[in-house]
Amino acid sequence: MATEYTPSEMMAAVAARELKDGEVVFVGIGLPNLACNLARATHAPNLVLIYESGAVGAVPERLPVSIGDPALVTGSLMVAPMTDIFQYFLQNGRIQVGFLGGAQLDRWGNINTTVVGPYEKPKVRLPGSGGASEIAVHAKRMLVVMKLGKRAFPADVDFITSPGMRCKGKSRKELGLPGSGPVKVVTDRCILEPNAEGELELTALYPGFTVEQVQAEVGWPLKVRAPLGTVAGPTAAEVRLLREKLDPQKLFLKG
Repeated sequence: MATEYTPSEMMAAVAARELKDGEVVFVGIGLPNLACNLARATHAPNLVLIYESGAVGAVPERLPVSIGDPALVTGSLMVAPMTDIFQYFLQNGRIQVGFLGGAQLDRWGNINTTVVGPYEKPKVRLPGSGGASEIAVHAKRMLVVMKLGKRAFPADVDFITSPGMRCKGKSRKELGLPGSGPVKVVTDRCILEPNAEGELELTALYPGFTVEQVQAEVGWPLKVRAPLGTVAGPTAAEVRLLREKLDPQKLFLKG
């Protein structure tokens, strides 16, 4: 009998599989945090988690609800000022994996967390960059976790908060950006990856979804990589860990 799971559980499991044991990960709150803790509870017990608030090597006994949650301090290798986290770890090239999400992500992997609509008179004003732009610039490997939707995946974002593979027609190399940019976008229906030109294309489908269903939620003509891959759903053990140990109160596994 196949294991039943929600889209959020699928995303957390798929993102967790992208992490290798011993990697240093700059992680935020939400599904990326769940993915990291799922990876540490399964195949990557030596994962090193760094939070923007200053916790390095955090091993929280419960799910932190914010980057300032005291649960991140207990058992950490060190707690440093936020400036040290960015200067000594991120800008110094010591972050192997960075997780990001946003309100919008375009065909080149640029992320918007600033405004929806014109900057001068936006329809919605969003929280802004925080550490996202620095992560997008410096992380050696960047993963994006976002649910598909026409509003969330336009051809061009309204504002480039965090750079992707190409910004205003220029490549990361031309812009002098040291990190990889978004190497993989984990959604609730599929996986997108950049091609040689830096444009995001469909590389793998989740069980039960078609190319047409994915295209309906993306704002640009989506190229499909051949051969198109498939992704297995979360195992019964992964679902049990997510529901019973990592997020029993469904703080981030809603829906």
